[in-house]
Amino acid sequence: MAKPSLFPSFNTRVVLVLYRLIWAVCLPLVIFFLYWRGKKEPAYFKFLAERFGRHKLRDKSHIWIHAVSLGEVRSAVPLIKRLLLDDTPVVTTHFTPAGRSAIMRLFPDAVADGRLTACYVPFDYSAAFRRFFKAFRPVYGLVMEVEFWPGMIMSSRKYGVPLYLCNGQYPSRSFERDQQRFFSRAKIVPGFAGVMVKSELQAARFRMLGIDRVAITGEMRFDQPIPQAHIAAARTFRTAAMGARPVITMASMVVGEDVSALDMIAQVQSQFVQRGLEKPLFIYVPRAPERFDVVAEIIAEKSLSYAKRSDVLDALLQIKSETGNAKTDIAKIDINGLDIVLGDSLGEMYFYLELCDLAIVGGGFCPKGSHNISEPLCLRKPVIIGPNDYTIEFPAREALAYGVCLQLDFSQIIDQLINHPLQFASDEQMTAFLDAHSGGTAKTLAALDDFMHPTSR
Repeated sequence: MAKPSLFPSFNTRVVLVLYRLIWAVCLPLVIFFLYWRGKKEPAYFKFLAERFGRHKLRDKSHIWIHAVSLGEVRSAVPLIKRLLLDDTPVVTTHFTPAGRSAIMRLFPDAVADGRLTACYVPFDYSAAFRRFFKAFRPVYGLVMEVEFWPGMIMSSRKYGVPLYLCNGQYPSRSFERDQQRFFSRAKIVPGFAGVMVKSELQAARFRMLGIDRVAITGEMRFDQPIPQAHIAAARTFRTAAMGARPVITMASMVVGEDVSALDMIAQVQSQFVQRGLEKPLFIYVPRAPERFDVVAEIIAEKSLSYAKRSDVLDALLQIKSETGNAKTDIAKIDINGLDIVLGDSLGEMYFYLELCDLAIVGGGFCPKGSHNISEPLCLRKPVIIGPNDYTIEFPAREALAYGVCLQLDFSQIIDQLINHPLQFASDEQMTAFLDAHSGGTAKTLAALDDFMHPTSR
């Protein structure tokens, strides 16, 4: 373990001065970028004052949680729900509109009565954070996952706000790359008051950077609430439209994977037909909404039959009805004759996952790295990921070890689907895995208490 060193070092201080100068010069360009992005997504440019840290002064001190976008918000949900049970209000900061709006949607009552405020994170310079801190007077701050910035850390230290990394990770590729750079996140990580990480592997990396206040708390996504309305809707839809047909959900598929993934589906369907077996139904869910129409075109080019979720189901995930008879309406669509249902919606991942017998999670079939697999595992669905899992070392390593996850490329998936059962993991294996890795929220709060009150335990 590296010995803790004086933070920040002389070299880091020099780079931070340059960083502040770059921010001063580039701020007009950043504002122009938000204005340009706002042409397509107006929410990017709305509430611009928040990005300068401008808010009305609050009467009470807040707990501050930074969750940059939707994925980090999902990680933070169990923690936010627990913190809202206490008297201290919570403020969450986000860079993207998706993160900000998700909080509004998930916690409407707490937002309405002022116990929870969602806003954009201040620009990464001291004056913006000074205004933000003056308005909310944070008791402490929690940064979710790995999205932290030099100005955020240094401003927190300057203005006396203890800042902790929560549900933290340092992916292997980023860690190795940052170690070799003159200046990187690795140089500012020691500015945290403490870090709470997902696994021993992650803890070892942070200790190598000179941090001695490290706690292993697991993955809070295993504690996130499951939307029961989505689960019920999925079970109803599967019974009505799919019967006993095997179903495979391909979730969070990204640019660079679609063509190969759809080629794989075409080969699987052809092999099943040749063997006289019932073809599986694939639920295909692109990661980005702007890909919905593009993927639909690729599916058509592959001569695969499909229907869009938006054509089949209404906003409440009920079968769209023209006759008033669900069986008649679903027969018109003939789901059982399709190869693919294209998931062209946001915020319904649990619905898509509950439909399936097996989940294939995207991102890892290209260099971008796999997306999180906690959601299907929480639903007790066996998971297949691609070769590039460096982005989810936890829980991928543990899931592989427990036998509830397989790591395959597309050619290997074809063999797996044709020659092996879809549900390759037993109930006992899934139960053992979930029992071993749940409770991250309670562990996080306990570690936070230890960090802030080291003599209380």
